[in-house]
Amino acid sequence: MAHPPLVTPEWLHDRRDAPDIVVLDASWYLPAAGRDAAAEYQAAHIPGALRFDLDAMSDTESSLPHMLPRSDVFASRMRALGIGDGLQIVVYDGQGLFSAPRVWWMLKTFGVRDALVLDGGLPAWIAAGYPTEDGDPVPRERRHFTARLDHGAVADANDVARALETGSAQVVDARSATRFRGEDPEPRPGVRPGHMPGAHNLHYASLQRDGRLKNPEELEKVFAESGIDPDRPVVTTCGSGVTAAIIALALETMGRPARGLYDGSWSEWGADTARPVATGA
Repeated sequence: MAHPPLVTPEWLHDRRDAPDIVVLDASWYLPAAGRDAAAEYQAAHIPGALRFDLDAMSDTESSLPHMLPRSDVFASRMRALGIGDGLQIVVYDGQGLFSAPRVWWMLKTFGVRDALVLDGGLPAWIAAGYPTEDGDPVPRERRHFTARLDHGAVADANDVARALETGSAQVVDARSATRFRGEDPEPRPGVRPGHMPGAHNLHYASLQRDGRLKNPEELEKVFAESGIDPDRPVVTTCGSGVTAAIIALALETMGRPARGLYDGSWSEWGADTARPVATGA
């Protein structure tokens, strides 16, 4: 990439009418948030932004949430949105920095070379005094989209187990400390509380301030305080593969890309009774 993965509202405002830029509203919320991403998009979004429905764009046949779809399925859905090869894609969400990094990671993993995240999302855009629009955007013509899955960017349960056993990579869990320790119940039925034995905990919120990613120097300190060495390989995980991408985004801005993201995350590991679970600190 020619520039860091984060862009400011000012940067986007100056370029949003460029023909080679497309903006995606990738807002997605946990059920406990009580927010409707589709309704919020209809009420207000960055002018021209397309709605990227994370659930609809994921593997709808999997029992696990947000799993990557097949390459041909993803390509077909992107073409239907009017997104093709060679475009610069800027992703944002309505919380500031929550679900947009997951879509950024999806795009990169399927071969998009110029995927960016709007730092601070829609709240930062509005705070900067920039306009929004409501309703549906003008439809875009279908374009050819080539999806080439980078298998090395996606970790599965066996990859994680091997990393934990051999120490070949640090497994970093983005869930809250109370969920990591097993003190809070998991939101999904049949998923045990706790964490993978040997994993590190780094709550995604500790990487942010007011909905924006902390600067690289501050991020270095957060990783160090959590006992994580960003110079060593890192595999990120969380509850369902969404906030794990925030850690991946932070590592990217620090110039040390993650080794991979565990797509099944705790939704898969915690439900598999053959996998070990630890509780406590």
